[in-house]
Amino acid sequence: MEHHPDILEMREQYERVVSTPRAQAVEALAMLSGLFLAVSPWVVGFSGFSGLTVSNLILGLAFTVLMAGYGSAYERTHARAWAATLIGAWTILAPWVVAGTDAIRRTILTNVITGGLMVCLGMAAVGMAAGLAGRGMRRGGSGGMAAGG
Repeated sequence: MEHHPDILEMREQYERVVSTPRAQAVEALAMLSGLFLAVSPWVVGFSGFSGLTVSNLILGLAFTVLMAGYGSAYERTHARAWAATLIGAWTILAPWVVAGTDAIRRTILTNVITGGLMVCLGMAAVGMAAGLAGRGMRRGGSGGMAAGG
């Protein structure tokens, strides 16, 4: 099964996608945004909010780990982009949910901007995977018809 022509072609397509500057930029920016979220309580100065500090640290590291493997093992990790997108959405909501009415302007701005970037990067990764799957399905579908008919 490992040497099946369709699997080999799919691996080549994945390799072409991850070698593009767009995919490399998405991965690099995603890793940077995740690391920034993890250290943001200390950089921006809201480490006094212990719940939000822990939330940002854990989610920032999780986002970084999810998106770090994206480029090196695209064929096995592109589905992680959906989880990364959800982490970005939670990051946007976290100041109000975790800190409540105690949230201050810098916590809100930091999380909303960083979370918005994370959502965009996650969706870009999902879009690359969807575009690749769509091209592969069209090619496979027309090839199957020609071979069968």
